[in-house]
Amino acid sequence: MAKPYDLRRYPGFFAITLLCLVILYAPLVVVAVYSFNDSPSITIWEGFSLRWYVDVFTGPESGKFKDAAWNSFIIAITAATTATIIATLAATAVLRAGKFRLRTVSIGLISLPLMVPEIVTAVATLIFFNAIAFERGVMTILLAHIAFCIPFAYMPISARMQGIEATYEQAAMDLYATKRQAFRRILLPLMMPGIVSGFILAFIISLDDFIITNFVKGAGVETLPTAIFGAVKQGIKPNIMAISTLLLAVSIVMVALSWFIGRRDPAEER
Repeated sequence: MAKPYDLRRYPGFFAITLLCLVILYAPLVVVAVYSFNDSPSITIWEGFSLRWYVDVFTGPESGKFKDAAWNSFIIAITAATTATIIATLAATAVLRAGKFRLRTVSIGLISLPLMVPEIVTAVATLIFFNAIAFERGVMTILLAHIAFCIPFAYMPISARMQGIEATYEQAAMDLYATKRQAFRRILLPLMMPGIVSGFILAFIISLDDFIITNFVKGAGVETLPTAIFGAVKQGIKPNIMAISTLLLAVSIVMVALSWFIGRRDPAEER
């Protein structure tokens, strides 16, 4: 029997991997390191300091960033919650309703936003809102984020459901439970890690989104990514690095939490 091919022995594999890691993460490391720089310069190191983190919360621009952060978190929580509910219902219909016409098409439509360039989605959403004369503001951002986050919530939820055997629900119905009771008392608790993971992933996608938000937001409405972009256009300051590092830390924690929750084996909970 032939041994499986070891990709690590491929010539240049290690060098290519290292180069990709450097390109991806070196800028993030530089931003994080210089956010602790005592100097107002973004290139000259003058010692470790937390002054720019203090400036984020108490400086002259703190009010603007606090309002933007509040908008970001409210929109992200609402969009993630709504998208997770829709994704859960969609996964249940696709994976538990048996075979039906257009089932494959339905899966494709749910996954389509993942493959379409985000700039195309942003332009299409803007055109749609203009076509129906919908005034741009927080509501347009929220609606756009809900639509965009559904596929991201759907992925871990559907993956979790695929790992749960239908025999559990069938056994519950054999014991005179209705379909609704079997779903609520059997399937839903087993799906919960996937649902939580999908919510966290949708939350972080909404929180970090810039392109769609920048297209559909109204005048005077800012989220944290758009506020950071507006501040950068006036020049990169160390407090921007501090805000970016805080946002990066939140993203890392949430993504790690989503991964740890989503990887739990359904068999361990039975």
